[in-house]
Amino acid sequence: MRRTLFALILIGLVVAALGIYLTRPRLDGPQVLDGLTGDAAAGALVFTAAGCASCHMAEGATGDDKLVLTGGQRFPSPFGTFTAPNISMDPEHGIGGWRALDLWNALHHGTSPEGQHLYPAFPYASYVRMTPQQVVDLHAYIRTLPADPTPSTPHDLGFPFNIRASLGGWKLLYLRAGWVMDGDLTPEETRGRVIVEALAHCAECHSPRDPLGGSKTGADWLTGAPNPAGRGTFPDLTPPELDWSTGDLVEYFTSGFTPEYDSAGGHMAHVVDNLAALPETDRTAVAAYLKRLPLTE
Repeated sequence: MRRTLFALILIGLVVAALGIYLTRPRLDGPQVLDGLTGDAAAGALVFTAAGCASCHMAEGATGDDKLVLTGGQRFPSPFGTFTAPNISMDPEHGIGGWRALDLWNALHHGTSPEGQHLYPAFPYASYVRMTPQQVVDLHAYIRTLPADPTPSTPHDLGFPFNIRASLGGWKLLYLRAGWVMDGDLTPEETRGRVIVEALAHCAECHSPRDPLGGSKTGADWLTGAPNPAGRGTFPDLTPPELDWSTGDLVEYFTSGFTPEYDSAGGHMAHVVDNLAALPETDRTAVAAYLKRLPLTE
């Protein structure tokens, strides 16, 4: 009996140790960015397409104040309320002390420089598809923005969602670097895929999620989803539900006006502002990607 109990305890310890190892926060070394130099001008386009200011500016900020990434906007969800942190260049309360490698590990592994899991309300499940060059360019641009000493506000999460260690298991299930739409894409569709799947992280709102909060792919990709704040839904972006022409889509991404003379509202208004600031070729590329849907995996 004692031998059996000892064996069960030993097996339990081995399984626990293996689980801790597999779900540990991951950090890449500097070799992943070796030889790369950041281009702030290129990083500005990455920053805009990724919507960094839309989430990390202060609530209600306008004009140049949008680039003061003080944080503080609140994002309700079924798991609790997440509050965007300060990512300004303040070295104490922002990310002014982060290296490009620290930004890489946050975007690709959801891991802070201190080795903590970050919550996927920060959409690293999409940003994981960013290239090393895009990350160092983004880092170069962010370093040109102002510092702000406002402390970040903690998330408001109940048990068990306030246990960061559990996020390692979530990452094992959902953090994948591959593209969702694969196959023989044109260069324009390929550029649209970069914006939709990686930078603009469209699926974070427009794809339904399973009970653990992972975005669904396959036939459910970009087919719309409930607003996690509990107000309304995000629309289906796949044909035939979205039957707008390429020209209609480009116009919407430019002005925010739909073919029915409605206009973008809520957070989508920020997305339109971001897309409108990109080259028109990028807006056309996003339209081309959406016109290729539904996809096959």
